[in-house]
Amino acid sequence: MLNRVAIITGGARGIGREISKVLAQNGIKVIVNYNKSKEMAEKLKQELKKESISIDIVKADVSKRNEVKEMVNYILNKYGKIDILINNAGISNYKLFIDVTDEEWNNIINNNLYSVFCTTQEVLHSMIHNKNGCIINISSIWGMVGASCESIYSVSKAGIDAMTKSLAKELGPCNIRVNSIAPGIINTDMISNFSKEEINDIIQQIPLERIGKKTDIAKCIKWLIDDDYTTGQVISINGGWIIN
Repeated sequence: MLNRVAIITGGARGIGREISKVLAQNGIKVIVNYNKSKEMAEKLKQELKKESISIDIVKADVSKRNEVKEMVNYILNKYGKIDILINNAGISNYKLFIDVTDEEWNNIINNNLYSVFCTTQEVLHSMIHNKNGCIINISSIWGMVGASCESIYSVSKAGIDAMTKSLAKELGPCNIRVNSIAPGIINTDMISNFSKEEINDIIQQIPLERIGKKTDIAKCIKWLIDDDYTTGQVISINGGWIIN
């Protein structure tokens, strides 16, 4: 993993934060993208500095093309390449389908799906030129099976998985691997609105009898980076809750 450059969108908090830490601790030059989480990004940078590990942090709203272009250009000018892209940034929305507004639809699709399209497209110029790259998209179990009252979120994540499979076929000849990780219920802020009873009900349905940890996702990310023959896959890390 030495001398490789990785960008993690939404890398300052939640799953993205854990991914950023694990990759940086394994010798990858990590660029953490954030939009509204500057304080958390700075905190992560200082935390890793105590371990004599240096990371870079870059502000950009990945749902906006011009900001993505600026971020990618900054990285290429400073580091000369981008080997790894982790499309992790995203937002959720819990609402009855019939009550979803056009504005809410656009917000979810732009932040969760368009951001992956836009960031991947901007990074690919360098990867194709170098004939090397690893792209990992963070989707969701709900993109695979759908979720009641999270229909737009589910649509956005299913779109990520479809893009993953298509790009794996298109980019394979350029030695660029593209995969998705579809987490189940993971212990992050996204489940902070769940009651203790709701969490316990879910745990009873999971064969491994626990909620997922952020490290479960980060370890799979590390494996996908190390591996050189896995592409076009949607790997669902969910403790056996959903088995396809």
